[in-house]
Amino acid sequence: MAVTELFKPLTLSHGPEMRNRFVLAPLTNQQSARDGSASTFDLDWIGQLAQGDYALIQTCAATVEAGGIAFDRQLGIHSDSHLAGLTKMADVIREGGGLSTVQLHHAGHRARRELGGIPAPASGSTVPGVKALTTEEVELVRDSFIEAAQRAERAGFDGVSVHGAFGWILSEFMSPLLNDRTDKYGGSTENRARLTLEVIEGIRRACGPDFQIGWRLSVERYGLLLEELRDITAEILDRELIDYLDLALWDSAQTVQEGTFAGQTLLSVFTDLPRKGVRVGAAGKIMSAQRAGQLLEEGCDFVVIGRAGILQRDFPRQVQKNPQYESPKLPVTAQYLRAGGLSERFINYLQGWQTFVY
Repeated sequence: MAVTELFKPLTLSHGPEMRNRFVLAPLTNQQSARDGSASTFDLDWIGQLAQGDYALIQTCAATVEAGGIAFDRQLGIHSDSHLAGLTKMADVIREGGGLSTVQLHHAGHRARRELGGIPAPASGSTVPGVKALTTEEVELVRDSFIEAAQRAERAGFDGVSVHGAFGWILSEFMSPLLNDRTDKYGGSTENRARLTLEVIEGIRRACGPDFQIGWRLSVERYGLLLEELRDITAEILDRELIDYLDLALWDSAQTVQEGTFAGQTLLSVFTDLPRKGVRVGAAGKIMSAQRAGQLLEEGCDFVVIGRAGILQRDFPRQVQKNPQYESPKLPVTAQYLRAGGLSERFINYLQGWQTFVY
């Protein structure tokens, strides 16, 4: 498939269409104010991306509850006090011609106490000395996601992406390793998926008819079972509960090593599912124009750009200019990132990843 296919518009079930097939991943950058408010650094970063010709730009993970914090200087959407900064972010993205999404996040058992976080595990055995959330507390978390989505809508965002990846709270509840509950949120696959489904269904009811809902899913680590996640995803696609599925893969080309789908690409396990009106895309080491084009051939409707978007804020534009474009090789120097316009806060965060900055 020609790289030019990446520049065809893509309709969504709700709201406006994507102008092309490039979506910016929800990238942690640790540059917000400590109360969760969007900073000038956030606005500058979003401003650079907004001019890069993305179809849809996702914010970094934003806390739906103050106690659900995972990162220092994490963006927040758990209070009306965050609306002013969020509104500016949405405005900047809109002015650049892209769609805008807030990623809704709660750290669950991984909430950082030293940052004011309150660990909220599904199981009483996950965090020493911390009891599992009660059924009522789980329902409050669900409601926090829904209220955060309503704030995103009020701030002018086109939609939200529900963070169901990487062992954070929704992913945690899906995991039979991390969820040994005996109430309606534990036990069977259906019960462990209940929190995610109630969050998505609640957002759809609470927000307007043009509001877009994405779901970010990972299938690696944290005791997650591929076969179960495929079944849950099949239901969500069949019921068209979301507008788009964002598969957060470590490597979009990796193959399944064991089990029912051994030998298949991990991506194909999900792209082979009937999707009706839901759009499906993937992240995972997409560092060149050719790889992005290949992913459409492999069944994706769009591609999710992470590392390549940090290295070159206008990755879509670079691909359009040069169908053979390849991102700079990693790792890069801090000075390279600095010259490209990244803040010192963002660079400091990236220096924690030895494969990214040297």
